[in-house]
Amino acid sequence: MVRRSSDPDLARSIHLLWGHHPSPGRSGLTVSAIVRTGIEIADTDGLDAVSMRNVADRLGVGAMSLYGHVPGKDDLTALMIDSVYGELYDNDVEAATRAGGWREAMKFIAEQNWALYERHPWLFDIRSSWRPIGPNIGRKYETELRPLDGIGLSDVEMDAALTLVLGHVESTARTHRSASRTAAESGMSDAEWWGAVLPALEQVMVDDTLVLSARVGYAVGSQFNAAQDPEHALAFGLDTILDGIQARITASNRETPQ
Repeated sequence: MVRRSSDPDLARSIHLLWGHHPSPGRSGLTVSAIVRTGIEIADTDGLDAVSMRNVADRLGVGAMSLYGHVPGKDDLTALMIDSVYGELYDNDVEAATRAGGWREAMKFIAEQNWALYERHPWLFDIRSSWRPIGPNIGRKYETELRPLDGIGLSDVEMDAALTLVLGHVESTARTHRSASRTAAESGMSDAEWWGAVLPALEQVMVDDTLVLSARVGYAVGSQFNAAQDPEHALAFGLDTILDGIQARITASNRETPQ
């Protein structure tokens, strides 16, 4: 069963995200310390390892003392997400626009988000798409929209274009994480894996109906010493997305009466 949050719960979460924090009290415990500790645990052991008890143990306090500052795991997770998003642009809403034109800015945004997933892979484990909007999430959205403003897209198209770019980054970074996990668990690098399977594939993939897949697969393997290369996929996909956005802008300009 999906737990439904009440309106007061959501309002409380939003106020907490926007800095309406209880006073530290005699213990000196603060929301910031709780959030920072939750992030440290998640970075090391994954999001599932973040519990109020584990955070309390790391801080050397009783678990019940945390609830006076952060009501539960959902609120803590929301605070953690908003906190790490604050790493992206250092509160500088013009950071992306200074990267160059809108295409360079979108590539800069993609690189920043890719690096964030590398630092905090537990972001992939967030199960809910309904996230209370905190100050850093709000500034992230503002920063990433600014390069798209005034280039010929409507407001709705600006949001869709940004969503497309960020979705591509997340998907490709998720694939990269999966490949990294597989390599770590198997003790075998991509190049070692490819070197082991290639001779066998050359022997078994002799069916004439597989000629195209064999040719393309061999080309990819030879290029990357692996079945795929997430960073190449990121760059290729991003260029293709940006080309599509440019084509849409160009077509719209042609249709607009001068």
